[in-house]
Amino acid sequence: MQKNFKPHPNSFKNTFCAFNEVLPDAIQGLKKQFESKAGSSYYYTEEGMYRVSNHWGRLANSKWRLIARDPETESKTKIGFAKWTEFYPDNATDKLYYIEADFEKNLANYQHKNNPKYGGKAILRTSTETTKRLKQIRNLQQLTNWAKHFDYDDIDDLRKQIINELIFTEKTLEQIKREV
Repeated sequence: MQKNFKPHPNSFKNTFCAFNEVLPDAIQGLKKQFESKAGSSYYYTEEGMYRVSNHWGRLANSKWRLIARDPETESKTKIGFAKWTEFYPDNATDKLYYIEADFEKNLANYQHKNNPKYGGKAILRTSTETTKRLKQIRNLQQLTNWAKHFDYDDIDDLRKQIINELIFTEKTLEQIKREV
C-alpha cells in the first residue's frame, strides 16, 4: 500500500525541472493525488513526482520540461518523473541558466546551473537572455540562408563554431559573425 506523501502546495512555485519520460507501468498501483484544471495528473512518492500530461514547458510560474524517451513514445500524453532534488529555483533576475547543444541530433536546450551535469564552462544567463540566445542557436541549426555570407567548406563545422561561441562567450551573434 502506497504511503500518502504530499508535498507543500507552494513547493513547486517558481521552479525549473526536467522530467524524464517513463512508461505507464511506472505509475501502476500509485494513487493519483492531484489533478490540475488543465487535466494533468500528479502522483507523489517519497523519491519524487510523476506527472501525466499532454502539455509541457512553461506552466503558470514554473518551467517544467519533458526529456522524451528514445525512441519516443507515440502517445501525446506523456508520463514524466523527477526526483524532489531536481526541482531548482527559478526567477527572472538571476543568472540561473546555461545552454547545451547536441550537434549529433542538431538540438539545443537550456539547463539550470544546479544541474549536476553543469561543468561551469557555459555562460550563465537570465531566463530572458537564455531564451534569446537559444532562439539564435536554433535558427542557426535549422536555417541555411545566414551562411551565404560566409566562405566555408562545411556548414556543420561553421554552425558548430558559431554555436559554441554563443554558448561559451558573452559575444553577440553579430560580433561572432564578424570574427568568423
